[in-house]
Amino acid sequence: MTEQHSHRFELGTDGPKVIVVGMDGSDSSLRAAAYAGGLARRQRALLAVVYVQPVMAAGAALGAPVAETTDTIAEELLTYIREATERVKDMFEVRWEFHTFRGDPYSGLVKAADELRADAVVVGASEQAGHRIVGSVAIRLVKAGRWPVTVVP
Repeated sequence: MTEQHSHRFELGTDGPKVIVVGMDGSDSSLRAAAYAGGLARRQRALLAVVYVQPVMAAGAALGAPVAETTDTIAEELLTYIREATERVKDMFEVRWEFHTFRGDPYSGLVKAADELRADAVVVGASEQAGHRIVGSVAIRLVKAGRWPVTVVP
């Protein structure tokens, strides 16, 4: 007897093996990273921390050092993650990797989840009021329906 599944989230494992978390330095993304870290620890999954460096053509055209600024943010996030990992290493250990992608947050997270073969995606709730009208990255990820998505307030 065979079962056919029209849409599969897991990639043939019992529980998630790769959890992608989007991190941009905001309070909600830091909470999302902590939550995803706990999930990864309990599931013995790889935590893939992803920072999407925005590409701002208008800022670059006006001479703003966009790439340098986003590179600095990425370096600061990586330092923060390393320090946090060092502080808790005696209590528990989480396997993690840090990745940067360029683009808008939604497209960058989709690309990251696809390339890293994510079983789950965790993001922080948007802290921007306009997203209630236009739609947040979290809502767009949920609507994509390609992975289980957890939105952390």
